[in-house]
Amino acid sequence: MVQQNKTKVIIAGGGTAGWLTAYALAKRLGSLLDITLVESDQIGTVGVGEATIPTMRSFHQLMEIDEREFMRATQATFKLGIEFNNWGGVGESYVHSFGAIGQTTWLTEFHQYWLAANAQGFGGSLEDYCLELKAAKASKFALKAGKTPVNYAFHLDATAYAQFLRQKSEAIGVNRVEGKIVETKLNPSTGDIQSLQLDKNRELNADFFIDCTGFRSLLLGEALNVEYENWSHWLASDSAQAVQTKSTEPPIPYTKATAHSAGWQWKIPLQHRTGNGIVYSSQFCDDAAAQKTLTEHLSGDTLTQPRVIKFTTGMRDIAWKKNCVAIGLANGFLEPLESTSIHLITTALIRLMRLFPFAGNSAPLADRFNRETRFEWEAVRDFIILHYKQTRRDDSDFWNYYRTMAIPESLAHRLELFKEQGYVWPDAVNLFRVDSWIQVMMGQGLFPESRHGAGHILPPQALQAQLEKLKAFVANNLAQMPSHSEFIAQYCAATEQS
Repeated sequence: MVQQNKTKVIIAGGGTAGWLTAYALAKRLGSLLDITLVESDQIGTVGVGEATIPTMRSFHQLMEIDEREFMRATQATFKLGIEFNNWGGVGESYVHSFGAIGQTTWLTEFHQYWLAANAQGFGGSLEDYCLELKAAKASKFALKAGKTPVNYAFHLDATAYAQFLRQKSEAIGVNRVEGKIVETKLNPSTGDIQSLQLDKNRELNADFFIDCTGFRSLLLGEALNVEYENWSHWLASDSAQAVQTKSTEPPIPYTKATAHSAGWQWKIPLQHRTGNGIVYSSQFCDDAAAQKTLTEHLSGDTLTQPRVIKFTTGMRDIAWKKNCVAIGLANGFLEPLESTSIHLITTALIRLMRLFPFAGNSAPLADRFNRETRFEWEAVRDFIILHYKQTRRDDSDFWNYYRTMAIPESLAHRLELFKEQGYVWPDAVNLFRVDSWIQVMMGQGLFPESRHGAGHILPPQALQAQLEKLKAFVANNLAQMPSHSEFIAQYCAATEQS
């Protein structure tokens, strides 16, 4: 059999997006592609995407990345969800966990049975029916509790993750070129990208180009003139500051997202340090005030100086044009409230590999890619907007803006159906499940005015017995789990780094 010529691919930019792209393509399509990644040591990366969601595990399994090796290399800890403080109202707290709540039926979701029980004076807290949520609060962790798999994600050092991926990529044939892109040359007849002109009078040609140049979007945005759709009227934050601190306590298995008067603060525990940051809107808070709020709420000595990051929430009109596709920040930005940045990179890569233009004519493939990408990004956008819109806070201009703003019709429809009937459904991309929507909506004070009749099919005593059985199942499994720190020590402890 004659070996066909490989398709030449250039990845512009490194960081998490660039090296995830390089490794995925080389690992799964390396026999068909000749892959070169261009990056400059002079250009930094954002490097603060340190919390993830469970889909990362599936991607790692697909790419044959060993979990223990990855966790040791990135000082990773486990993540069972996110604790939201002060979002619905000051002093209120809830957890958006990664676990399933209770037991659903074909007829309706579990929360409908719980609501019926609650109306009759029993059922307890919805939290009692979710193992991951109870484990997070108890700072416990295991891969399985008894025979029950635990649904988890990771906290990680983003810079170390990119380095880890680079080593793996180069080991399987990715060619790294150190250099700064000074010009993107287009084919005058087709409009395709023809080559990248680098510093020191170097030029690189390829058949297909992947833009991982971050916010600059040098290829898709600048060279191919794809416009940016601004979503800041729905998500007003345009600034963040990040700082690392020494750990002052054992790492907890969840992220903390604490709302302040003009933004929110993250706290992400790694094995040997803690990642912290604040997201805010310059419309309501200047950089100095934001830094003051951030530093006043830190625990542990700082290891770095606060670094300011400016952004505009939104996405490119299309992610794939001509022979170029943008991955990660080059395509768009959504604030890290639900830790979706790496997820959106990995789903884009799966989509790209399934639609890769080996036959040459990429237009129909690009159209499909762009349709799926937009639907996915808009679904994630709506879920993030929910956290802001569904607040009762009126203590600042920031929260008054969000509480009273108009929202996308797609989200308005969801909130209306839940408020009136308690009905929730998963979106087509299956990222945020029914349980995710329920935890955030109820956690921030939105409860249905009526409910499905299924909760009243069983007599009260039978319903109560079923619920007690489910609660006991969670409690018994929780009792078997070791502490988060104990599990890390025996499973994936990293060597301490300076």
